[in-house]
Amino acid sequence: MARKTTDVTVPSLAYKTAVVTGASDGMGLHLATRLAGAGAEVILPVRNRRKGETAIATIRERHPRAVVSLRDLDLASLDSVAALGDTLRAEGQPIHLLINNAGVMRPPTLQRTADGFELQFGTNHLAHFALVAHLMPLLRAAGGHVTSQLSIAARAGGINWDDLNWERSYDSMHAYRQSKISFGLFGLELQRRSAAGGWGITSNISHPGLAATNLLAARPEVGRSEDLIARRMIGVMSRVGLTGTPETAMLPALYAATSPEARPGRFYGPQGPGNVGGGPGEQQLWPPLRSEADATRIWEASEKLTHVSFPA
Repeated sequence: MARKTTDVTVPSLAYKTAVVTGASDGMGLHLATRLAGAGAEVILPVRNRRKGETAIATIRERHPRAVVSLRDLDLASLDSVAALGDTLRAEGQPIHLLINNAGVMRPPTLQRTADGFELQFGTNHLAHFALVAHLMPLLRAAGGHVTSQLSIAARAGGINWDDLNWERSYDSMHAYRQSKISFGLFGLELQRRSAAGGWGITSNISHPGLAATNLLAARPEVGRSEDLIARRMIGVMSRVGLTGTPETAMLPALYAATSPEARPGRFYGPQGPGNVGGGPGEQQLWPPLRSEADATRIWEASEKLTHVSFPA
């Protein structure tokens, strides 16, 4: 089956600054490349400087005049998140776009962040929650926009309210679902609170559908020595055009972050069958993302766990 060409038009981003987490490879690298190509100054916060330098070289191969630079960030450490916030606030450059794209998925055994949180909940949700809080002055100075990247796993499941940190039992996939549901609820609540409080920023959420990215690959840093079987299966489906590639799967986030037609507080994903592939567009919220009460509850819990606060 031939793959249909799909893309989005990115408006000029000249004189704008964009920050993209998880941009040293995969979808994040494709996102950063497109933003740089549209004229944005792109900041890549990375854990691995060597991979980051390779990513910059890749971007400049496509766009020799790209303005792109690295900063240090380990999302498994709230101290590292706070340090990045300190660095960027000291630099004082307003942030027009923040795409929260980085994540980890399904470590084979329970692992924890430097702060003692279950790795997926701590990295995918809590660290990004804290990062947005630390960058609020820069986002507000630019009237900035935040797009938070979910996963198709968040279309089912829920939040383990009685044991958010998985102290009593552990299921890696359920914990992954929780991290992405929490993150989606945060992205929606961020828009509601900004609108109510006059913060001057906008927020929406996206998901990539399915693609065989490094999220499913062997990841020694999370204790996984081999690719997940799902990566091979998705790779086969991708080759026959049923699912996306890393380059097409990033399009919903790119659209949500940059399109004049993308709206605050809305959800964007692939529009093909099952929302696993195809061109980007708006879609209905999945059931786990619809409760404003749950969004308020996870917001308040996240403030307590991360010891950060947002404007009153």
